[in-house]
Amino acid sequence: MIFDSHMHTKYSADSEMSPHEAILRAERLNIGVVFTDHFDYDLPGAADFTFDPDAYFEEYSALRSDRVRLGVEIGLRRSCRAINDAFIKRGPFDQVIGSIHLVDDYDIYYPEYYEGKDKATAYERYFDAMIEESAVADYDVLGHIDYICRAAPYDDPELDYAMFHDRIDRVLSIVIEREKVLELNTRRLGSRRALKELCPIYARYRSMGGRYITIGSDAHKAEAIGAHFDRATEFARELGLKVVTFVERRLEICRLD
Repeated sequence: MIFDSHMHTKYSADSEMSPHEAILRAERLNIGVVFTDHFDYDLPGAADFTFDPDAYFEEYSALRSDRVRLGVEIGLRRSCRAINDAFIKRGPFDQVIGSIHLVDDYDIYYPEYYEGKDKATAYERYFDAMIEESAVADYDVLGHIDYICRAAPYDDPELDYAMFHDRIDRVLSIVIEREKVLELNTRRLGSRRALKELCPIYARYRSMGGRYITIGSDAHKAEAIGAHFDRATEFARELGLKVVTFVERRLEICRLD
């Protein structure tokens, strides 16, 4: 069974989705789910992007099954390394996604990060942070390598592998050397341009020895679960990548049929 391995429920500050809504939607699609609520310690702004793992597991553990897994998305950040590590140890997570949401203490979803920076500078700093944190953090899956494209204010926000190949290759080599997994986040795959620009990155990952990806919608609402999975699975087949998920932080290969 294929799993949607990235989604956010009511334990994330930016979502109100109930786990039951998510499970019902997944059942209709005949896929499994991994809940990966946000833990971004000390994120700028009024919202608290942390949660109590004791409350989370007390409420959600009864939902666990061969179709439902419990995970977390950790915001990777130098100043929060020890806090992140301590948090992960507080619960029996099935899967830990590590993601870059902040660069130089700026939330890259908002305009302030991009002020005074051209695209090359903004993206290079993003990949520098990803290189630094992915090399040392505790995670199973490196989340949405193209996250910066969602909000970047440039005329062409897409990733250009040729432009950033040295840094992207370093990220990919870290993931492979540490036996981690690269995520294919489907949130932007409604755009054929986005898929086209991602192709050389994932092809390079495969040529360097990468074998596995997770597929995640990054859903914050039930109707977004499983979005563009048809494109994602075909993409994986074409590149010879195996789709996986995790249970008790052990890799599990998904059947695509």
